[in-house]
Amino acid sequence: MQPGDVIAYMEMCNREGASLQRGMNFQLGANHSVLLMSRRPNAPYIDRIQDSGEVLVYEGHDEPKSADTKSPKTVDQPEFTPKGTLTQNGQFKQAATAFKRGIRPAERVRVYEKLFTGVWVFNGEFDLIDCWNEDSDGRQVFKFKLRLRGDSEDEGQTTVARRELEHDRVIPSAVKLEVWKRDKGKCVQCGATDNLHFDHIIPYSRGGSSLVAKNVQLLCAKHNLAKRDRIE
Repeated sequence: MQPGDVIAYMEMCNREGASLQRGMNFQLGANHSVLLMSRRPNAPYIDRIQDSGEVLVYEGHDEPKSADTKSPKTVDQPEFTPKGTLTQNGQFKQAATAFKRGIRPAERVRVYEKLFTGVWVFNGEFDLIDCWNEDSDGRQVFKFKLRLRGDSEDEGQTTVARRELEHDRVIPSAVKLEVWKRDKGKCVQCGATDNLHFDHIIPYSRGGSSLVAKNVQLLCAKHNLAKRDRIE
């Protein structure tokens, strides 16, 4: 799977071998964790894209709503559960801290973004490199910094595709939504509505931008692969 691939919710769950009901999933796979994000206007958390799409700043998750916590948005995000075990926030923080101290390699994280109900985009694989607390409306929230990895271990990828992945960047949500609306959720080459991919018309490595809709288009897998195979 390549960054920019559009997938259904069930396809995402099948790939990860789990029913993804929460946004933070520490060490869900044998060698990676999973984060689900959303930057839609009604998103419950504030995630940021920086450095032209090479860096994500992901917000930690609130305490679950309960009889004791009726308004989770008014209390600090928890690092520990009431039983004293680490929450998802705490587990990701522990991994980021260990990386900064040189104790362990950066945690490998797959990031998926919700575009619409049932429609998701694979944003790529990232390294978890930092964590801190930040004030948000009078309470403390966790922020996790993730840097886009420059390699891919997915089988079946061509050498050209691997080389181009080094220059991919996360496309901002507003651009994805604009492109989806403009291209009517179809491949611009053949009109296919499945196996779609957000494609950089001019690759980042050649001066193309991820920040403007005019440099992004929807392609089906067939035409996306054909385009990559033509890259010299």
